[in-house]
Amino acid sequence: MIFCTIKSEASLSTTFFILLTSRKAVEDRVEALDTGADDFLSKPIEISELKARVRAGLRLYKTNQELKTLAQDLQIQQKLLETELNEAADYVKSLLPKPMSGLVTINSRFLPSNQLGGDCFDYYWLDENHLVIYLLDVSGHGLAAALPSISVQNLLRSHSLPPGTLYNPSEVLKSLNNIFQMEKQNYQYFTIWYGIFDIISYQLTYSSAGHPPALVLSNSTDSSLEIKQLITPNLPIGTYTKTEYYNAVCDIKVGSKLYIFSDGVYEIEKPDSTMWNLNNFINLLTLYSQEFHTNLDQILEAIRNATCNQMFNDDCSLLEISFNADFK
Repeated sequence: MIFCTIKSEASLSTTFFILLTSRKAVEDRVEALDTGADDFLSKPIEISELKARVRAGLRLYKTNQELKTLAQDLQIQQKLLETELNEAADYVKSLLPKPMSGLVTINSRFLPSNQLGGDCFDYYWLDENHLVIYLLDVSGHGLAAALPSISVQNLLRSHSLPPGTLYNPSEVLKSLNNIFQMEKQNYQYFTIWYGIFDIISYQLTYSSAGHPPALVLSNSTDSSLEIKQLITPNLPIGTYTKTEYYNAVCDIKVGSKLYIFSDGVYEIEKPDSTMWNLNNFINLLTLYSQEFHTNLDQILEAIRNATCNQMFNDDCSLLEISFNADFK
C-alpha cells in the first residue's frame, strides 16, 4: 500500500498514518496495520477521538525525533572516544622499545586485541655487561589494563626501585608485588617474566610470576634442536602479599634464541571452538625453527594459519632474542 511506499523514503520514515475506514472486518484492519498504517478509526468519525489520535501520533513523532537526536549524539561521542583511544594506543606503542642489534639482536611484535592492551615489554642495557628483558601481561583489556602496564614500565625505566634491585629478578618481582597489590589497583593483577643476561658469564638469570615460560632454542651436540622452558612457577603480581619469588639460572649457548611471549600468542579459539595451546605453539616454533629461517611475522602468520583465525583473541606480544654466533 501507499503507506509503505512513503515510509521507504528516509525523510518520511517516521510519518504517522491514521487510516479512516468503513470496513468492519478484523482481517481488513490487520492488513492495514501490517502494510504501514499506524492507527485507524472506523466511520462515522468522532472528531474528538480523531484529535486525540492525532495528539498521540504527535507525541510518538516527538519521541522518535528525540531518539534520533540522541542516536546522533551517541555516534559523535563514540567517534570522539575512538579517536582518543587510538591516540592513547599510539602513545602506548611509542613507549615500546625499538629493535636492538649488535651483541644481542632483539625483535618484537605487539598486537593488541583492541585499541589498547595490557601487554607491555622492555629491554635495555643496565650497564655494559647486563641486559634486562621483561614482558608483563595485565589482566583485562583496554584502558584499565593499559594504565597499570605503563606504570610498571615507567617505574622500572626510572630505576625507582632500591639500588641494585633491577639486577636481581626475584627482588624486582617482590618489589612489584608490594607496590601493585590488586586491592589498590582496581583489582587488576599482572603476570611477568623478568630476566638479566650477563655477557661475561653468558648466563641468563630469571624469575617469573604466573607468566608463560620463556623458550630457549639451541642446537644440541647431535645437531638436533633443543628447547628449554624457563619458568619459576608462582602467583601473579598483586594477588597475595606474602608471595616469595625465586631466581633460576640458564646457561646460554652461542647462536641460540630466546622467545618471550604473552599467553595471547597461543590461547586462541579455533573455528571448531577448541583452544590452541602452549604445546601447539612450541611444536610450531620447533618445526619452523628446524625447517625455515623465519622471522616474527612469519611465525605469527603460521599461527594464524594453524588456528584458522586471522584475529588474536587476546593481546599478543612476542619477543625474539638472538645471541649471535660471533658474540663470544
